[in-house]
This record gives sequence, structure tokens and C-alpha cells, in this order.
Amino acid sequence: MRQQNAAILRATDDIIALPQQREPLLATFITVAAAAELAPGERMIVEIDETNIVIFNVDNRFYAVADRCSHQDYPLSDGTTEGTTLECAAHGAKFDLVTGKALAMPAIGPVRRFETRVLDGELQVAV
Repeated sequence: MRQQNAAILRATDDIIALPQQREPLLATFITVAAAAELAPGERMIVEIDETNIVIFNVDNRFYAVADRCSHQDYPLSDGTTEGTTLECAAHGAKFDLVTGKALAMPAIGPVRRFETRVLDGELQVAV
């Protein structure tokens, strides 16, 4: 049975339905910056609930992942991007910013990914 996304009438909450899950998750979006502050090709690091998150602007689309490589505890914010592929500066592990999936060794596990959105010009990250 296919699930539909549903809107909640609170400004900072949305329903996120993931294909693998039976029940949608309630996500709270936190404003981290004005969207205009993060130009295409740039990144910023924010801390939410003691978790460092790196946000990338790739062609005016925002992607957010935990700022830690799944191979070793190295900051991904030091890495390089090509399109939506992020390469860790420490050992060359690659990740898909869209899914968090590991694309190249030595990483075999994904990195945690966070939903993003722009609402009224504000860049928000789901927690």
C-alpha cells in the first residue's frame, strides 16, 4: 500500500514517509540560517542536539549529513564534492549526499542524512 505525505498544521513539523517504513515519522525542522547565506558550491557546519551536521548547497539544492565519516571518525566537512558525491579527505571514502549511502571504500556503511527544506527563505534541517 502506497503512503502519501501529509501536512501538519504546525509551522515547523512535517510528516516524512520513508519507503521502508510502515508509519510516517514526525520530524521537527530547525532553522539554521537564511538560505541566501549558503551559496551554491558552499557548505556550512551547524550543531543540533550535540550533533555536528554539514550542509551543502549543490546547484541550489541543500543536502545535510552528519559531519563524521562512517569509516573513521573524520569530519566530512573537510572533504570535496563533485555533484552530489562527497569524498572524505582522510581516506577517499565516497558518499551520496542524496541518500547517505557509501559509494567507495574504505567506507562500507552510510552516513546519517538529514532532510532539509527552505521555508520563507529560511534553511531548515529535520531532527
